[in-house]
Amino acid sequence: MTAKKQPIVERQLALAASKRSHVEPFIAMEVLREANRLESDGADILHLEVGQPGTQAPLLARDAAKQAIDGLALGYTDALGILPLRERISQHYRETYGLDVPIERIAITTGSSGGFILSFLASFDPGDRVALAVPGYPAYFNTLEVLGLEVQTLETGVDTRWAPTPDQVLASHLANPLSGLLLASPGNPTGTMLMPDDLAALVNVASENNIRVISDEIYHGLTYDTPAETALKYSDDVIIVNSFSKYYSMTGWRIGWLILPENMARAVERLAQSLFISVPAVSQQAAIVAFDATDELESNKAVYAKNRALLAKRLPEIGLGNFLPMDGAFYTYIDVSSYTNDSRDFASRLLQEAHVALTPGADFDRVNGHRYVRLSFAGKHEVIAAAVDRIGDWLKATK
Repeated sequence: MTAKKQPIVERQLALAASKRSHVEPFIAMEVLREANRLESDGADILHLEVGQPGTQAPLLARDAAKQAIDGLALGYTDALGILPLRERISQHYRETYGLDVPIERIAITTGSSGGFILSFLASFDPGDRVALAVPGYPAYFNTLEVLGLEVQTLETGVDTRWAPTPDQVLASHLANPLSGLLLASPGNPTGTMLMPDDLAALVNVASENNIRVISDEIYHGLTYDTPAETALKYSDDVIIVNSFSKYYSMTGWRIGWLILPENMARAVERLAQSLFISVPAVSQQAAIVAFDATDELESNKAVYAKNRALLAKRLPEIGLGNFLPMDGAFYTYIDVSSYTNDSRDFASRLLQEAHVALTPGADFDRVNGHRYVRLSFAGKHEVIAAAVDRIGDWLKATK
């Protein structure tokens, strides 16, 4: 007797993404995606949305990479990076800041992003509270939250030039103890910079209260009137995050570095061994000589300075004059509340109707960002000039 076949029951497994993956989107990248879609359909898009230099990596770095590809095995390196690059970074701190940094305190990372992950993991335990200023770089918030850390925002404004104050840090710590303080100077999205006395005061209040300072210095080199000071000048217990992405125009090479307290280097090394194994070897070879491309890099910065001067003149003329002076980086953070209470809609309409891509302030401030947009002036001068003209014409047409 033949057994009766049982019907096959199909069922779908509803396996969901983890709760930790439910972070806010990186809006600048979503704007870029839509801008690229419009561009692929034939639209002439002017890109001012992403913080990426419009220049190539320095010629010296590109040549070094070619030589490395032809002549080296390019396998795994030490987790903390190759010795010649760490030595060159140590030399950079002597020449630029007058500081002696032993190579044992230097770690090479996969961009500043890898540096932040390693810094957060090595410094904090789940549930620890880390303070940072808003508006601020969105990946700070998202990465901290993914790692199970509590973000304590420090609201800033034009009255403090978008910078947190020592009194704010102390008040937050006394209300609920802080484990960390994240600083950024020059800042993204504002382009403003902490002056040395202000930076020293923040580092000192953190040190007095056993709060770990992590200082984002990836826009060092890109200042226009006053050089940026490093937080390392005021304490050996801070962690410095830097990168070859911005001043050195090497975003896609994914290489950065950390300066660590002596007692943190081994912890970071152990984490890096498992999380990243090592930084791309070819990028490390190229980065060694990027420090020597000063003439080319300063020529790039001269274009940003020209763009900055253009914006300082033209934005007020088209009705967008509500912004602070741009001390460094290549951004301006503009108050558009006289035109809209929804900067995300403002940016979307500007992209669709005028084909200019900007980033809405909601990316940098979840509470007050609806009033602001960020404009990146890292591109070619003619692109920035044309974009301002288009924005001005669009604003007139939408009144």
